[in-house]
Amino acid sequence: MIDHNFKKKFGQNFLQDNNIIRKIVETANIEKDSLIIEIGPGRGALTKYLVEKAQVLAYEIDIELKDYLEKEFENNTVDFIFEDFLQRNIKDDIKKYKYNKLYVVANLPYYITTPIITKLIEEKIDLEKMVIMVQKEVGERFSATKGTKDYSSITVFLNYFFKIKKEFIVSKNAFIPKPNVDSIIISLNKKENKPNVIDENHFFKLVRDSFKQKRKTLKNNLKDYDFEKVYEILKRNNLSESVRAEELPLEIFVEISNNFKL
Repeated sequence: MIDHNFKKKFGQNFLQDNNIIRKIVETANIEKDSLIIEIGPGRGALTKYLVEKAQVLAYEIDIELKDYLEKEFENNTVDFIFEDFLQRNIKDDIKKYKYNKLYVVANLPYYITTPIITKLIEEKIDLEKMVIMVQKEVGERFSATKGTKDYSSITVFLNYFFKIKKEFIVSKNAFIPKPNVDSIIISLNKKENKPNVIDENHFFKLVRDSFKQKRKTLKNNLKDYDFEKVYEILKRNNLSESVRAEELPLEIFVEISNNFKL
């Protein structure tokens, strides 16, 4: 057992299986001369494999881990920032590094998984790839396909920026302390050719509004829009007026956004 005062408020569950850790790093397939961002390194179980691949910038909110991590990695190519990742300016933090490609490889704290990913997107961090461990049900939502119960606004957002792949399941037994649920590794590869969205802010608002009440039809969720114009686009794509947001692929949201202003 690791000698550490685990803090539930930080969502601390430390991965202990080295075979799984190696598999995560292999999945990332990190190129030379890259920079890796790690969020929540804990006691550095994943960090020690990442430093073999490239320079690492690791964010750790638990200040009690500072002495241990700095001593453990004093001769390695890793810098630690002992602050809340969500409060940092990431672009400022990475300015001092010279690198060709930027990766995020991390076992993300379950309770802030979506805010972390949202921050990376909203700050327009130019990521080559993310390989992240998340709660299994969250990973299912991120990688869901249209027409399924897990398909949501975050699915559409992520698919706009990334090609998403479910890599492998990680049992809750691989952690100390053991969480209540299994985890999943997902990879998110940057899309070289994103869909052509004219106004991203408008597009994001449309998607959020469309999923506002998930079980309602698109028409009911878009009451503040001129739905007749939206319906014209639906008809062109052989979709009915009673369609729900979860039935629309990314491309239809893009078409509506580009052809309709609030």
